[in-house]
Amino acid sequence: MSTQRFTPEFKQEAVRQIVERGQTVAEVSARTGVSAHSLYKWIKAVAPDKAEK
Repeated sequence: MSTQRFTPEFKQEAVRQIVERGQTVAEVSARTGVSAHSLYKWIKAVAPDKAEK
């Protein structure tokens, strides 16, 4: 089983669609073919840590 890899630019755009444009994870997941689980991980990776606020 091969693991599909995504470029950093692709990940940034997917996260931007959710965070900045207000689209749902389900919408972006269906359109891009990326699992919702992966999208949540990508969002968490770029979100500022609550301790830093």
